[in-house]
Amino acid sequence: MKISKLMSIISVLSLSFALASCGNDTDTDTTDQATETETSQSETEGQEENQEETEAEGETPATETVKITMVTDEGGVNDKSFNQSAYEGLSEYKEEGKVEFDYIESHSAADYQPNLESALDSESDLIFTVGFALYEDTSKAADQNPDQNYAIIDNANIEEQENLLGITFADHQNSFLAGYIAGMTSESNHVGFVGGQESDVIDRFEYGFRAGVKEASREKGEDIVVDVQYANSFSDQAAGKNIANQMYQSGADVVMHAAGGVGIGVIEAAKENDKWVIGVDRDQSEEAPDHMLVSTIKGVGDAIKLVADDLASGNFAGGTTKDFTLADGKTVDIAYGPNELVSSEVKDRVEELRESIIAGDIEVPQNEDEFNSMGYND
Repeated sequence: MKISKLMSIISVLSLSFALASCGNDTDTDTTDQATETETSQSETEGQEENQEETEAEGETPATETVKITMVTDEGGVNDKSFNQSAYEGLSEYKEEGKVEFDYIESHSAADYQPNLESALDSESDLIFTVGFALYEDTSKAADQNPDQNYAIIDNANIEEQENLLGITFADHQNSFLAGYIAGMTSESNHVGFVGGQESDVIDRFEYGFRAGVKEASREKGEDIVVDVQYANSFSDQAAGKNIANQMYQSGADVVMHAAGGVGIGVIEAAKENDKWVIGVDRDQSEEAPDHMLVSTIKGVGDAIKLVADDLASGNFAGGTTKDFTLADGKTVDIAYGPNELVSSEVKDRVEELRESIIAGDIEVPQNEDEFNSMGYND
């Protein structure tokens, strides 16, 4: 009996131990699951913290592609001047995946208003107009469509409209350098200037050029004749060629143009007369490598890229005007032709003049009044 009782006690104890062991296994599994859950939460929280740190450091997600519609001035995108410069800038950004764009060509002033209306159909983030002549129609369109962003090349945002950005260039500054090169290179001491349509913008080219020629005249100690004539057009190539032919035949051996598509005719006249020519707005040396002394550069394409970047990042500067100057490097600059037509001595002096203009030691006129008041008519 004692043995039976003892065995019963042992059985009860064994069963209790087994049950206790099973209970411990269940508690262990529950604890492991809880630990895994906590670990997963910690990893998720860590990833969120890292993402917040990344965003705080400025590594923002990629922006959406900006959609732009460009309305050209006369001459279209193949004017080999500022319309083409704008088109090339947008094309480069399209290849990089930064913009989608379309363009509408204007062939006369009568096209501006209907072209701006057509541009609205594209539902673009920005409508660009290229050329001061489009200002009035662009300003009206901005008034009538306050939710549409606009930007205009070669004109200030005069009314400070909140949905319009004006973009201007200090064309008088690099035209001064071109005028100096013309004056120093000329063998006949007779140069010319062909303008498109009279305006404040083309005044900057003309009187900057005149001032640079005057600087060369002073350094040479010789008078230099400057012929000036306007074509009253930015697209009439025949007019440009006729005007330049007359200048070359009357003794000029360097002619600068600031006339858009009209300049194509000026360049043709230079080649046919075997004389020198100065290009405008973009490097035009490929049109006449043996005759193109230098080109003044107006980085319209670069300016458009900067505006597109600002727009993509939500920093469109509507209500203001951005003015690019010689201090901005390639946006306002000069480009020499490939055949070294300008002497190294003149190039060195040009760089000195550039620095003096940037520093404010040389004032460059933008119009006739400033040309006279600054003493360039002496």
